[in-house]
Amino acid sequence: MDPKSLWSISYGIFIVTTVLDGKANGQITNTVIQVSADPPRVAFALNKENFTHELLYKSGVFAVSVLDENTPMKFIGTFGFKSGRDIDKFEGVAHFEGTTGCPCVTENAIAVFEGRVFDKMDVGTHTLFAGDVTSGKVLTDGKPLTYAQYHANKGVAPKAAPTYRAPESQTKGD
Repeated sequence: MDPKSLWSISYGIFIVTTVLDGKANGQITNTVIQVSADPPRVAFALNKENFTHELLYKSGVFAVSVLDENTPMKFIGTFGFKSGRDIDKFEGVAHFEGTTGCPCVTENAIAVFEGRVFDKMDVGTHTLFAGDVTSGKVLTDGKPLTYAQYHANKGVAPKAAPTYRAPESQTKGD
């Protein structure tokens, strides 16, 4: 199978957050999709080794922030290349506590929504979470950041991402 065949799939860039017993965390993901309109439902995948996965798997509550196309790479790096086991990712970042108790990141976001997991599926290195959306809010009329734009700005997929490419393939054709 040619892995390049999957590189043309369109993605957005999102922050998924959760909270468990007062400990909040969040991470970048590119795998949030709406799967139903009535009731409103979404699905997203998180790497099993990530701290956000650990908390979300137990708590069952989440928030998603849709990032603006002008989001700085440094901001993405905080949520995408650092672990919440080591730092407080929300320190100095604009956010509010949502109805689920999850932090809803508003900085560099055009919309946020929250929900509760109703099912999860093991898909290998990741878990696919399916959730009911319980609230949502449009923050600005900006445009969402796409994964193609992220890569055009020299962004790379971390090893825990479902779209990770080994370093030698990162330099070929990117």
